[in-house]
Amino acid sequence: QIARVVVDPVDFNVVHVAALGDLWGAGGERGVYKTSDGGQTWKRTLHVNDDTGATELVMDPTNNKVLYAATYQRRRAQWGMNGGGPGSGIWKSMDAGETWTKLETGIPEGAKGRIGMDIYRANPNVLYARVEHATDSGVYRTDDGGGSWRKMSDVNPRPMYFSQIRIDPTNDLRVYVLGVQLHISDDGGKTFIENGAMHSDHHAMWINPANPNHIIDGNDGGVGLSYDKGATWEAITN
Repeated sequence: QIARVVVDPVDFNVVHVAALGDLWGAGGERGVYKTSDGGQTWKRTLHVNDDTGATELVMDPTNNKVLYAATYQRRRAQWGMNGGGPGSGIWKSMDAGETWTKLETGIPEGAKGRIGMDIYRANPNVLYARVEHATDSGVYRTDDGGGSWRKMSDVNPRPMYFSQIRIDPTNDLRVYVLGVQLHISDDGGKTFIENGAMHSDHHAMWINPANPNHIIDGNDGGVGLSYDKGATWEAITN
């Protein structure tokens, strides 16, 4: 199960991968992996425990040595799923993934579930995270590169199923949270409107870094294109 692949924009032989591992058992290939030779060999750079994999990986667009990862402790069984535990968390590396530090200030304590993140292109000290938690689930923001976080709202629809969050590349107050509906904020995640213009269940989003009006959304009905920041959509029905 591969959650994210990040290619180093400076050295294309360097690739970082967030791997969830086997759904049904402990151990296996869980955590963050890195190759420095174009995928011929790999090493695991972040390993929490045998029940915890990685669901998210983002790189500072101005510094290829700075990475953020989210880990997720989960276990699937025939009778249900355990989607959370102390292994879930947010991590930062300052040396291209060789070592990692857990970020905890402002993040809710105790067992957490799935976490999704995005980094602001215009100021990479700003990141948003969707954090699943029993009592403090919601959207969190940092303005100091993960040193401290603050909760913006409780919005976090069905995180184990979605957990994608995106920031407008030119406006850190405009945030998109993907869920059954597309949730859009213009005040840094404090309040959201629900955009139901397309098919439900939004799982993927790309925002054009050169033109944030241009958005591609992947949902259960296919692909949608917007040229006005999501006010209207064109469905690709092929």
